[in-house]
Amino acid sequence: QVQLVESGGGLVQAGGSLRVSCAASGRTFSSYAMGWFRQAPGKEREFVAAISRSGGSTYYEDSVKGRFTISRDNAKNTVYLQMNSLKPEDTAVYYCTAATSVLQTTVKLMLREYRYWGQGTQVTVSS
Repeated sequence: QVQLVESGGGLVQAGGSLRVSCAASGRTFSSYAMGWFRQAPGKEREFVAAISRSGGSTYYEDSVKGRFTISRDNAKNTVYLQMNSLKPEDTAVYYCTAATSVLQTTVKLMLREYRYWGQGTQVTVSS
């Protein structure tokens, strides 16, 4: 089992940047593929980005490609989401999530593939 705690959310103006972090504890962090999802008020939780166990493979939702970067530091048990050129439509609660993965290079894209979730961190982008 792994416990996930997000941090780094906040209020930023459109065009600004923010980095959210997710610290993991429990079983070996490098055993998990990691992802970020977000949920805006009145909307379903949606995929944002994913990274493989090794960090060598990443995948992004189309609307954040070129603006967001997911990364991980297995020595620090932490996954990051660097968000640049933020837009008001990026406003949401951002959730860190972990999925068991046999292969080092696999990324997980579906919500149902993830087992462990953090409590979320609010990101608000003002226009």
